[in-house]
Amino acid sequence: PDDWDSRELLEPSKDDGTQTLDDEGDVGVLRTWRAMCPALQERWPEAARPEQWRGVKMENGRVVKLSLKDFGLTGAVPAAIGQLTSLRVLNIQGNQLTSVPAEIEQLTSLRVLNIQGNQLTSVPAEIGQLTSLEQLYLTNNQLTSLPAEIWRLTSLTNLGLGGNRLTSVPTEIGQLTSLRVLGLQANQLTSVPAEIGQLTSLTNLGLNDNRLTSVPAEIGQLTSLEQLYLTNNQLTSLPAEIWRLTSLTNLGLGGNRLTSVPTEIGQLTSLRVLGLQANQLTSVPAEIGQLTSLTNLGLNDNRLTSVPAEIGQLTSLTYLWLRGNKLTSVPAVIWQLTSLTLLNLRDNQLTSLPAEIGQLTLLQVLSLYNNQLTSVPAEIGQLTSLRELGLGNNQLTSLPAEIGQLTSLRELGLGANQLTSVPAEIGQLTSLRVLGLARNQLTSVQAEIWQLTSLRVLYLTNSKLTSLPAEIGQLTSLTRLYLSANQLTSVPAEIGQLTSLSELYLNDNKLTSLPAAIRELRAAGCYVQLDAGVTLS
Repeated sequence: PDDWDSRELLEPSKDDGTQTLDDEGDVGVLRTWRAMCPALQERWPEAARPEQWRGVKMENGRVVKLSLKDFGLTGAVPAAIGQLTSLRVLNIQGNQLTSVPAEIEQLTSLRVLNIQGNQLTSVPAEIGQLTSLEQLYLTNNQLTSLPAEIWRLTSLTNLGLGGNRLTSVPTEIGQLTSLRVLGLQANQLTSVPAEIGQLTSLTNLGLNDNRLTSVPAEIGQLTSLEQLYLTNNQLTSLPAEIWRLTSLTNLGLGGNRLTSVPTEIGQLTSLRVLGLQANQLTSVPAEIGQLTSLTNLGLNDNRLTSVPAEIGQLTSLTYLWLRGNKLTSVPAVIWQLTSLTLLNLRDNQLTSLPAEIGQLTLLQVLSLYNNQLTSVPAEIGQLTSLRELGLGNNQLTSLPAEIGQLTSLRELGLGANQLTSVPAEIGQLTSLRVLGLARNQLTSVQAEIWQLTSLRVLYLTNSKLTSLPAEIGQLTSLTRLYLSANQLTSVPAEIGQLTSLSELYLNDNKLTSLPAAIRELRAAGCYVQLDAGVTLS
């Protein structure tokens, strides 16, 4: 709804311009609203003509569109708005409006009404008179109920009710048979009526972030459905009928209490995005291999110890999330997925990586944080598309020189390992923006690191450093530098050359005094954290 385009609704007005307008007509309404609203006075110059005011579209002297998104409007929408009877689009999204007047019933030409992102606690029953309404957005307000009259709006194709405080949906929702998009996400729903199955034109249904413990079997009647979001509910099972929805391209089932996935999931061969994350799955059926259109598969935060070999058939897969499971080795079939650009394996129990990882040459993001890796194969140097590589919180004692071939890297996380050094080839990573080396066994920093002049963030916390060379002054792009919890007794004056710094952490060292350059950094606005008693020269 944020980017809805209602231009196609602005048909030529049937008004030939011959009508007379009492009290300036629509212009008078706008001027009255402006006079009572400081926010409009800021945006609508008094000297300008109303048709030139921001967000106002007029035809033949009548207002046909008002787009006042994020205007800072507060309080009540004035009753006089009911006089804008030619209005076809009203967008007052993202303000702090608390009520809408009953006079809105007079806007019988209205096709689009967008009131999302305000502070409404109720909607007037008169809204049921807007029988031409096609799009109604009430998302992100404070509604606990809706007037029964809203279910008379049978021309609606889009209805946004998400982000409110609704605890139920009446059976009358089944009357809105023209609906294509229905958003009920982020409410307090514990159930959905069976009548939702009558909305057979639906292509997009959002039920995520509620308190649903079940879904009616009638959902299987929504055969036009392309996107179904049931994420973050309390579902322990799904109706068998859901697997009939063969038009689905996006299916969100994450954040529930599912312990298994039925073999029938293999029938949803149009799926491109499947989210099964944050459930209680111990296995995935082999039939998942039939979903050959999948590009994004979320299996993270479950209890998987393996994945089926058939996952290797998902050759269109670009995103694979396996974070937070109980994998002790990377399933060999993963190396067949050569279209992958993201592979997230963090928070597992991996002890090694095979040489075959080098086959995933399109990878841009590889996350292996928080495993039990003791080494990294030289073949990792073949992943020349990598932009982010996370190897932190493992048991690495060394890195292969081939890591220097990853010249596209922008972020490299090596913290919380057992590294005593890093290869000199790290100096070839000239695109690097973020480098994490905290909590290792370093006593000094390789000279090559001072060549990484694109670095913005450098983590060296708790690394047993005893000194810093003058060359640190070469990293002039640094904005954050973490040097806490080392054994530094001094800091070179060249640190003052890091004039882009916004944060510098030097606490928990053995410093007693610091160069005047630190005072200059502070004066320039840099936050500097020091131990008490450390003096500045």
